[in-house]
Parts: sequence; C-alpha cells; structure tokens
Amino acid sequence: MATMLKTGRLLTRVAGLAVLFAVLCTMGLAQRPQEASITITLAGQSMIRSDIRATAPAAVAVIQGLLKGDVVLTNSRYVFDQALAEYTIGLMLALNKDLPTTFRHQLEHRWVQRESETLSGKTVVMLGVGPIARRTAQLAKAFGMSVRGIGRTARAGDPDFGDIAASDAMPAPLAEADYVVMVLPSTPQTAGMVGAAALGALKPAARLVNVGRGSTLDQDALCTALREGRIAGAALDVMTPEPLPPDSPLWDVPNLIISPHMSGDHAGWQREIADLFTRNLERFQRGEPLLNVVDKRLGYAPSERP
Repeated sequence: MATMLKTGRLLTRVAGLAVLFAVLCTMGLAQRPQEASITITLAGQSMIRSDIRATAPAAVAVIQGLLKGDVVLTNSRYVFDQALAEYTIGLMLALNKDLPTTFRHQLEHRWVQRESETLSGKTVVMLGVGPIARRTAQLAKAFGMSVRGIGRTARAGDPDFGDIAASDAMPAPLAEADYVVMVLPSTPQTAGMVGAAALGALKPAARLVNVGRGSTLDQDALCTALREGRIAGAALDVMTPEPLPPDSPLWDVPNLIISPHMSGDHAGWQREIADLFTRNLERFQRGEPLLNVVDKRLGYAPSERP
C-alpha cells in the first residue's frame, strides 16, 4: 500500500508535466479505442481495470485525447504472452482432439471411442509475428509442429518463424496451413484481413484460431465456411461485438469453440502490470528510455524486449 501511495504522489507531480504512464491492455488501441481494455494507476488508488466498451463514451473520449496529444503511452507488452500462448495451444488441442464432442458425449452419458489427430507434423501459420505469436510458435514447435509467419514485411531466417511472408502476399501463404493462428492488432490495415478469400485459400482440413482482435476476421465468412464444411473448425477468443449477444448466430455454428476474451487472463496479471508500471516510473525518474512505448501511428508498441 505504501508503494502504491508513493507512486500516486509521484504521478500527481508528473501529471503537471503532461506525461501520463498508462498501461494499456490492448492491441490496436489507436485505431479502435472502443475495443480496448485499460488499466491505469491513479493517484492514491490501486490498479483499475475497466472495459472501455462497457463504459460511458467519456472514457473513450479520454483515450482518444491521449492518443491525439503528445502524452507518452506505454502498454503491457510481454505480460500476457505466456498465458495467451498456452491458451492458444489449448484451443488447438481441443480442436485436434475434438474435445467438444467428448464433452457432449459425457453430458449425454454416452461412451463413444474414436480416433483423434496429433499436432505433431502439422503446420501452423502465425498471422501476426509479435511477442505473443513468437511464444506460441515456440510452444508449437515443442509439439513437433512446423511454424510459418506472416507479418507486415517479409524477412528471412527468423529463429522462431523461419521465413516470414509479407501480409500483402495473402492469401497464398495460408494454403499450406493446418492451423492459422491470428494474433493481429486492430488497425485499418488489419480490419477484415481474414475474409472469404483467405478462408477460401485454406484446405478443408485446416482450422483457425483468433486470439488477437475480432475486427480482423470476417465472422460472416467464417460462419459460412464452417457451415458448408469448407474448413474443419475454428476457435474464437475475440469477436465482434463483445460481449457476444445471446442471439448471435456464432453460438450455434458447428465446429466452433467460443470463449469470452479470457485467453490472457491469468492469476497474478494485476501484480505483473503493477510491477511493469513501477519499473517504467523508475526509468522516468532516472531519465531512461521507457519500456513498451506505444507508436501512435501503428497503434501498438513495436519495440523489442530490452
């Protein structure tokens, strides 16, 4: 408590310099603030997490004002990497092992033995090559999967993704995928990036997982592809809108797993964010470069881990 109160007093003084340290739990905040979740440390108060989509429009206006001004923003990059990567692998296993059918048989008191697939030997294409995708790629390799990456620009010889294809080469790089994992920020460039054309490039046995932002996927096109059996399955931890309305057709799409945007939520995340904030505050006091500074043009923090 003493540390938080001390931090609060320091923030009060720093605010006079028009510098705000906000840990923004988001990807693509600059372009779509209404999709963000935000954690801010306020003077004399503990960490607060609120869902911008569920708050008054004034909250969105505050964020938009910060983004338009010269206020320095930092985000929570690296805090959720491991949790998101594990959750993504879990969704891939659930699809590969057809666990939804197993759970349904349990509810029906039915004993139905059947074969399932392995992840080993399959190819996963990571759409987005940031730190969350990188950690997921590392875990996927541990399962014996081949990993490919698609990023903003093409580059060769990445230690985790191998040769990375440029996003403007889409949808061709998706053709070899057994799994497509979307870990994209929400920006004008990524809006609807995976639509009918991209889904049409997938082989019938392919599956798709989205743990990035719902706006990057054409959900209607996905529903059509799943209902028509043109891809084998999908799992969405993010979607539009959120929360997903009870009458959304997504709930009843076959071979689709839905989870309520919880892939990064892990025990202790609040403390990790508070620690990150404290480290940045100490850096500011020493005049050192801050961690995870958001590039407002891109909408996320592109810097490498220091």
